[in-house]
Amino acid sequence: MSKLAHRYITSSLVRRHRPAVSVWARSFASNSNFDKVGVVGLGLMGHGICQVAAASGIHSKGIVAFEPKQEFLEKGKSRIEGSIGKLVTKGKLTQEQADQTLSSITYSTDVQELADTDFIVEAVIENIDLKRDIYSELGKVCQPDTIFASNTSSLSITEMGDFSGRPQNFVGVHFFNPVQIMKLVEVIRTEHTLPEVFGRAHAWVGDIGKVAVSCGDTPGFIVNRLLVPALMQAMLMVDRADASVKDIDLSLKLGAGHPMGPLHLADYIGLDTCMFIVDGWTAKYPDEPAFV
Repeated sequence: MSKLAHRYITSSLVRRHRPAVSVWARSFASNSNFDKVGVVGLGLMGHGICQVAAASGIHSKGIVAFEPKQEFLEKGKSRIEGSIGKLVTKGKLTQEQADQTLSSITYSTDVQELADTDFIVEAVIENIDLKRDIYSELGKVCQPDTIFASNTSSLSITEMGDFSGRPQNFVGVHFFNPVQIMKLVEVIRTEHTLPEVFGRAHAWVGDIGKVAVSCGDTPGFIVNRLLVPALMQAMLMVDRADASVKDIDLSLKLGAGHPMGPLHLADYIGLDTCMFIVDGWTAKYPDEPAFV
């Protein structure tokens, strides 16, 4: 048995016989109490986050949906309206509920509309330079106690917190696609995040009907940190001619109970996305063997 495996098993046994109470765990009991929420970016993920937050009905002052360009704002609005319209057609939402959800969203290209929000979720593309510009601007525009949250799946929460000028009020909230359906949200803290800030963000995820899990600021957080290296290993097996694509996928479906095989999943996620994540990890952590 490796030293790493031995250490994991030993520490797990210790944890089982020790109360798992921490300042982070205690903070989860708090309520979010966000009256006004902003969503920056209405693309694939952002429009879903905006819709789910609005549909929860828990924000007394509604949702501000922000895009800097009108064309992107209109596309995001159309996506939300189309998604809600389908729910009405399928009988999963009444017209009254749909109208209430839609009326709670204010669409704007004016960043000043975000000035008095309590909580902002950023969901723009995975470009660290773009995020730097956004957080630098938000840090100047928003009130000092506004909490910022990034929906990034692979970038450093700590780094973005520094961009904002308020690292103590910064967390990650990583939703999964499609947001309207997938229940899991990873809530990420950094060494600078205040416990009460993390607790409110964690509570908000539950308040909007999702299931929150907590994680430190490790590359890929929980799901992608475990998943992406596994996908890479599957690709390497094909590259070495160890097994075929069909047999690898079939093995994980029937032998591990996965709903789809790793290579099928990599295709579904997007091979370009997988490559982007791994390239970023290997550039930043060249000595980490798990990142291939």
